[in-house]
Amino acid sequence: MEKPTISILVVDDEEAILEPLSRVLEIEGYYVNTAADGRIAINMLQTLPFDIVLLDIMMPNVGGVEVLKFIKDQQLDTEVIMLTAVHEIKTAVECMKLGAYYYVTKPYLADDLLALIERALQRKRLVIQNKGLRRQIASRALPSNMVGENKVFLEMLNLAFRVASTDSTVLIQGASGTGKELVANFIHINSPRKEQAFLAVNCSSIPESLLESELFGHEKGAFTDATSSKQGLVEIAEGGTLFLDEIAEMPLAIQPKLLRFLQTGEFRRVGGNKNLKSDVRIISATNKDLRLETAARRFREDLLYRLNVVTLELAALRDRKDDIPLLVDHFLRSHAGTKQPKRVEERALELLVKYDWPGNVRELENVLERAAVLSQDDVICLDDLALPLRSGSIGESASGGGATGVRAGSAISLLDIQKAHVEGVLASVNWDKQLAAKILGIRVNTLYGKIRSYHIKSPS
Repeated sequence: MEKPTISILVVDDEEAILEPLSRVLEIEGYYVNTAADGRIAINMLQTLPFDIVLLDIMMPNVGGVEVLKFIKDQQLDTEVIMLTAVHEIKTAVECMKLGAYYYVTKPYLADDLLALIERALQRKRLVIQNKGLRRQIASRALPSNMVGENKVFLEMLNLAFRVASTDSTVLIQGASGTGKELVANFIHINSPRKEQAFLAVNCSSIPESLLESELFGHEKGAFTDATSSKQGLVEIAEGGTLFLDEIAEMPLAIQPKLLRFLQTGEFRRVGGNKNLKSDVRIISATNKDLRLETAARRFREDLLYRLNVVTLELAALRDRKDDIPLLVDHFLRSHAGTKQPKRVEERALELLVKYDWPGNVRELENVLERAAVLSQDDVICLDDLALPLRSGSIGESASGGGATGVRAGSAISLLDIQKAHVEGVLASVNWDKQLAAKILGIRVNTLYGKIRSYHIKSPS
């Protein structure tokens, strides 16, 4: 796709201003709509997204101040520049207190107005980025770059790079902790949409009653706590990319609405009766087999076909062990900050390579971060690793951290290793399940499930 066109709404009751101003803006490459009064402007703002509104203050019937209040009450991601006569400057300043970006006095120079529009667009981009950060502030940030030389990993990355230049929907499949959001962001920053927003939402972390509002927004009064209108992620991410993590957990009741949006680009806010449009690329991810979910009638087959135009399979870390030394070096450097990064002794690195990593790359990062904190000097040794094994011998017992021991030379299954690892982490944090889940790279409810299935008993 081409770079998204910037849309501007010019609102003024003077035809002598509307026509020449629109012509100047169109020559500059902006997409321009005009409104001769505030009432028409409000109707247009309810159905079309605008990046900038150039708004006259004094108009008959509905004036500029009322239109500005409407924009801010609806929490639209639209920057407003007031067009004012010299004697209205006091009112223009009051408009800035209400949320207008700035004002220009008539008559104005085209170059000055164009420069002001560009600065307003820069602020709009920052506002969208900050909204995205606030929505994701509780989630754990992933590394900013891709690390690995494994053949399967590089083939997946190559496919991701090739599909990035298109607008096709992408489904990313892989176990928890393999870096699905990282790959989604990689696609975004290599796409024509890279200058626009990248927003992510975890479909399993938001209650069903709120997920539709999070995605599509709601109107004032749509439900008990809806004291004002709110834009959804599909509006905020206009022109950019929306990443739907754990898509398999999306409730069946919301799936048809997402399908309609994918088919038409249209949606309705909760409690609304008007069709709105947004140009957003959808990337989704899951650690489940969506075909099995479809067979079990927990996921719509037609939605699956819309989501997986291109499917990327992320390998588990146990299938790309040749990348573990590279990842170890990367994580130790990234967590060292301005300090000299620590190094891992040879026996400890051998153990890291041999371990099967049920929590994948995220678990490796957490183990290394903990080891770097607990190690007494610049070298991370076996005893610093919160793993059930402490030497190059697969069957040797853990000597610390409370892990369940397995005698050297005895047969040991992957289940035994995983159970011992979970026990060791729980013991090392005094059974703080929130912290243990973070170290393991899993959700707390998943940890509770492992405790039950492994029959792990609390010491208390």
